[in-house]
Amino acid sequence: MSTYNPLAEALNKDLQDGAPQIFDMLSARGKSIYFPSKGILGQTAEAKGAKINATIGTAFEEDGSPLALECMEAMVNVPSESFLYASSYGVQKLREEWGRLLAVKNPGLRGKTYSLPVVTAALTHALSVAGYLFVDSGDTVILPDLYWDNYELIFNEACGAKFSLYNTFINGGYDVAAFSQALHAGGGGKKIVLLNFPNNPTGYTVTEDEAKALAEAIRGAAEDGSKIVVLLDDAYFGLVYEEGITRESLFSLLVDLHPNVLGVKLDGPTKEDYVWGFRVGFMTFGFHGAGDGQLKALENKAAGIVRGNISNVPNLSQSILLKGYTDADYAAQKKQKYGILSGRARKIRTVLEKRPEYARSFEVMPFNSGYFMCVKPIGVTAEAVRKELLANFDTGVIVLTGLIRLAFSSVPTDRIEDLFDNLHKAIQNLRLKG
Repeated sequence: MSTYNPLAEALNKDLQDGAPQIFDMLSARGKSIYFPSKGILGQTAEAKGAKINATIGTAFEEDGSPLALECMEAMVNVPSESFLYASSYGVQKLREEWGRLLAVKNPGLRGKTYSLPVVTAALTHALSVAGYLFVDSGDTVILPDLYWDNYELIFNEACGAKFSLYNTFINGGYDVAAFSQALHAGGGGKKIVLLNFPNNPTGYTVTEDEAKALAEAIRGAAEDGSKIVVLLDDAYFGLVYEEGITRESLFSLLVDLHPNVLGVKLDGPTKEDYVWGFRVGFMTFGFHGAGDGQLKALENKAAGIVRGNISNVPNLSQSILLKGYTDADYAAQKKQKYGILSGRARKIRTVLEKRPEYARSFEVMPFNSGYFMCVKPIGVTAEAVRKELLANFDTGVIVLTGLIRLAFSSVPTDRIEDLFDNLHKAIQNLRLKG
């Protein structure tokens, strides 16, 4: 006899009837979660439009407008409804607009089937929701050995997962063979893959050929019987600065790749639209043969997790974004900000070409996109360099997995040359000290 809530049972049946392989990819918690459509939220929805509505815990003026403080309202140029709760799924119009923008930014998605995005409290929360849905304690998450350290808190500590790490780079490019080997290890069964492009910490996005090769490796494992959840951390999507690098998310290749492959796109405006404090993200699902019922079931489960975690994402942030996306100047302003970051990336290339002696101090890791790039110091430890830079060069950097991460996103263009000169001098100083 099932111990699932009847609402969870209904969602599970939608998946089992139309896509049993997707149901098998869910974690135990993912199978048990549901959106509480019959409780307070459902009853509130039924009462919408009633002459007297005493259902939800918000407050209204005598004329029916939100009971908001005027000093607060005066600070933001958005409708007063933005002070009310948002849906746990997110503001509907924003979900639709982001879904529309996905196809604009990823032409390969046009004509393909995928879910309406569910709004999360930015990327970290989206990753946590994905962990809740798909990761059981003891599961293995496959990811490159150069990864964002917050994955450890999200998947190791919170979900109890283990990591299977593969080599990230070979011969100046992505090590697709190492990825494929990690994916095929252990035979078939459920597999969880995490891909992050542009990569944090390295600032690397795969080339168009590498993207296709990754997709083919995933297809091959799926054809061999593996059921693969591919989590795509697209936090820095769109910030690509060189030719030949894929401009689209791998989601475009995965949504109709194979019935055994579930693509889960995790993205948002945080880095794309430079609104780090808004804390808004999106979660979108797609797989070959997906029907409306199965996609809606996944949306409902994701929204149920949001409801249980944080109730809903701030309406105010969502309202400002929606207004921004429909502003006539949005595209031009975004292009101008992109130009600043791409100019800094070009400046780095120029500085490195102009100063060949830097090769005595550090190895430059492949980079072509995002907010970061990394170097590997020669003859000294990365942590020693970090401390030397801070103590004697008034320069702060981050050390991750033996590399030094440089966030050129936060360094003015006219200070980039100083950054690398300080780095070179710090390493040489340490080497002289022995």
